[in-house]
Amino acid sequence: MMRLAVVGDIGSGKSYVAKQFGYPVFNADSEVAKLYRKSRKCYKKLKKALPNYITSFPVKKSELFEAIMEDEHSLKKIIKIVHPEVRCKMNNFIEKNKNKKIVVLDIPLLMENKINKKDDILIFVDTKKKQIDKRLKKKLNFNSKLFKKFKELQLPVEFKKRQSSFVIKNNFKKKPIKKKVKQVLEKILSNA
Repeated sequence: MMRLAVVGDIGSGKSYVAKQFGYPVFNADSEVAKLYRKSRKCYKKLKKALPNYITSFPVKKSELFEAIMEDEHSLKKIIKIVHPEVRCKMNNFIEKNKNKKIVVLDIPLLMENKINKKDDILIFVDTKKKQIDKRLKKKLNFNSKLFKKFKELQLPVEFKKRQSSFVIKNNFKKKPIKKKVKQVLEKILSNA
């Protein structure tokens, strides 16, 4: 099984690009959202770690954001609780799809958390900063201070780009992206 890992900046369109490959995708962000909605175990741990912020189940993102903004240690506490759960879900996903030719990993902090393996094929989604900013500002509840805190967790974008085997330019137009994904996939499959 080949592991394709889609990397890039926050808001660069990684999830959209990941889906275009047509293989099973592990989306870490949606797994985190599910944990907040469904996992009482996760809720109890977060409540214990952040008693002044987490009030009820399911966990509300607004409470987590408030904790992150008001206490500089909160983000580390959240990561310590959430990341092992997500890693476990990823391992289950890989096990479940072990007979597939390819799986796609859409994990924002893949390289930062050393989840990637040496033979993973890294695909960098290259998006102009102006386009990312425009997209993020359209998002509900966009908070530039919060964005900065998340950005601090990330490796430099240029480093990720250099480490990647392929670069897909994203101008948020469907046709060119689908075409580029198809080309990348053909190269990967012909080298396999």
